[in-house]
Amino acid sequence: MAAAAKASATSPILKLKLGGDSSDLARVEAVREAAPSARLLIDANESWSPEHYRQIVPALKELAVQLIEQPFPADSDEVLETLDHLVPVCADESCHTTSDLPRLMNRYEVLNVKLDKTGGLTEALRLCQSARNSGFQLLIGCMVCSSLGIAPARLLAGSADYVDLDGPVLLAGDRNYGLLYANGRIGMPSKELWG
Repeated sequence: MAAAAKASATSPILKLKLGGDSSDLARVEAVREAAPSARLLIDANESWSPEHYRQIVPALKELAVQLIEQPFPADSDEVLETLDHLVPVCADESCHTTSDLPRLMNRYEVLNVKLDKTGGLTEALRLCQSARNSGFQLLIGCMVCSSLGIAPARLLAGSADYVDLDGPVLLAGDRNYGLLYANGRIGMPSKELWG
């Protein structure tokens, strides 16, 4: 992870995937050393236990980690109501549509809005507005997808606190006329992308 971070040290934001094991903190420390000025976000992908959370979060705060995404499984995230949030916690798998908002209120500070989860742009716009009105910050995210999936999600990015729309760069090949990614920015979609 340190080598990958060093290769991306000029990126403004690095999002680290952690698995809830005893090496999590060492991984973050290595990345922080390799990329001292990058904003660090953590995605635990539902892998942590409450004990792991209590042990690691104070050190993550000291390392200037800005966000912890979905530390616990969506069906048992109520434990977040009993834990200190030294670093803002973001709902991913726990948040799909506006109907999820009431149960997320005392658990999360940030919501990851993905078109794949909301069912489309209309509900994503509704969720973003309702979340803002309820005091949440927003991360606009995606699944692994082509530029055609990112182009409409890009419309939400301008009002977000965090943007993680890297789906096409994870593919072996994207669609023709795909979005251009350069220097941490996503280009405008071409009319040819829409077909």
